[in-house]
Amino acid sequence: MNKHSGRQSEKGRLSLFLLFIAMSSLLALSACAWFETKAEKSAEMLAGEGMEAFEKGKYRKAIESFEQLRDWYPFSKYAILAELKIADSYYHLNEYEEAVFAYEEFENLHPRNDAIPYVIYQIGQCYFEQIDTVDRDQSVTRKALETFGRLATQFPGDTYSKTAETRIRECKKVLAEHEFYVGVFYYRTKHYKAALTRFERVISNYPDMENIQQDTRRYIALCKSELAAEE
Repeated sequence: MNKHSGRQSEKGRLSLFLLFIAMSSLLALSACAWFETKAEKSAEMLAGEGMEAFEKGKYRKAIESFEQLRDWYPFSKYAILAELKIADSYYHLNEYEEAVFAYEEFENLHPRNDAIPYVIYQIGQCYFEQIDTVDRDQSVTRKALETFGRLATQFPGDTYSKTAETRIRECKKVLAEHEFYVGVFYYRTKHYKAALTRFERVISNYPDMENIQQDTRRYIALCKSELAAEE
């Protein structure tokens, strides 16, 4: 009985030892493979891989290559390119939240980089691409307007600032139409005071939006007439 038990114990210890050896070997192989992969791919190679994938529209693959480059070679001359292209890749994937985060991180890390006007413009574009119809919440429109406005103020002579001016007008048009839409809703539901506030906001905040100024003034007159009749 004791001999049998002893043999089982020895077999158990041997099995555990062999398992330990096998696991150690696997870990060693994995570590070697990781170091070999890193050693085999230089920063320049990863940058080339990332750009090739990006230009072919393979943005997931591009992100993978650029993230490896950023993590493995943070002080490489290609690291800044990697950070920017990660953001661009997310933008092209329509993953705007991730893109904004990446662009803002780039701006915070490299505030004096020549690409900053482009980066701010792209942040604005991330918000602009999410603008919904005028009957919906316009939070992203306001964020887009604020971002494009910041670009125009900080870099008034830059090419991206000139393009941003067009976006600013488009954002203001959407916001004016949103205020007008809400005003009409309040008027039709006989909330004349609330409607008047919205219409007056269109006149004061968006004086250049001539396409709805005439209709807005007409509704202002109607609201005032209804409010006077209620007194």
